[in-house]
Amino acid sequence: MAAPVPDDPLPTIDPEQLFSSLSHATGILAAVSGGPDSMAMMHLLARWGLERRIPIFVATVDHGLRPEAAEEAAFVARKAATLGLPHRTLVWTGEKPRTGLQEAAREARYRLLIQYAREVGASHVVTAHTQDDQAETILMRLAKGSGLKGLTGMRRERNREGITHARPLLGWPKAALLDLCRTSGWRFVTDPSNADERFARVRWRRLMPLLAEEGVTASRLARLAERVAQADEALEIKAREALERATPEAGEGVFSFQAACLAEEPFEIGLRILAQALGRIDLDNIRLQRLESCIERLRKAILAGESLRLTIAGALLDLDRAGLLRVRPEPPRSRGR
Repeated sequence: MAAPVPDDPLPTIDPEQLFSSLSHATGILAAVSGGPDSMAMMHLLARWGLERRIPIFVATVDHGLRPEAAEEAAFVARKAATLGLPHRTLVWTGEKPRTGLQEAAREARYRLLIQYAREVGASHVVTAHTQDDQAETILMRLAKGSGLKGLTGMRRERNREGITHARPLLGWPKAALLDLCRTSGWRFVTDPSNADERFARVRWRRLMPLLAEEGVTASRLARLAERVAQADEALEIKAREALERATPEAGEGVFSFQAACLAEEPFEIGLRILAQALGRIDLDNIRLQRLESCIERLRKAILAGESLRLTIAGALLDLDRAGLLRVRPEPPRSRGR
């Protein structure tokens, strides 16, 4: 993990260090919106790739939400061409939801990027999320009562359907990238939606200067995310070890283990054991509140020596009196009865 970036003065960005994790990529797709963060990333990536034989592609997603978006994509295409990088505009078509628009747009954006990465043979998609974006994410999740895993924030790398999504700028302040664009003469566009207070992220962004006055800076929130990630990793390892000691057995569509560990281990470890068991039948990202409610019921039944049958997020959990817990996908429900 990269060392924390100092707040002041603004650091000098070294492309060799910035993109070192991409050196083994078979192809890189850079998501570039035209804003200062992504434009800086595109220029730095082009400079880094000059002496390498890694194909670099650029894509701009037009969500179809603003009339200016098409021209912004054309602007990125022109700038990419001057750097010798091929560009494609990916358009989100179809009806747009009235609620949860930003979430839906994000899902559509990654879906389009992953599809295009596969088309061009890129192993990596890179986005220009910054330290400021990380801080806003932490605050938003904190306000929603997130657990430890949520407070790890955005990861520097994650797997998206077999494609590595990398965020090489995650340790760098937005101010450093804006300064780099201005001093280098790299033009960029300004998205008016970044000032639209209908969106929660914009409202949190407006609060950041006030929080910084009290010491809650973007860099300190980013450090918090890194430390929480270390704790989260340790707890995941302990939960995995406890699950392996519980004599797990896997059959076709079924995963079973001795459930005493759910009650014997601390609550947080038991919670993760259950989440990992559900992951064995390909059920992931279950809401924390549902997991907590489920583990509470299981712990009571285990301690009382009772059987229990319940469902959670498409899974059927069947605990017998001997303490064996079988986890399987919930069968299709009969209709019309």
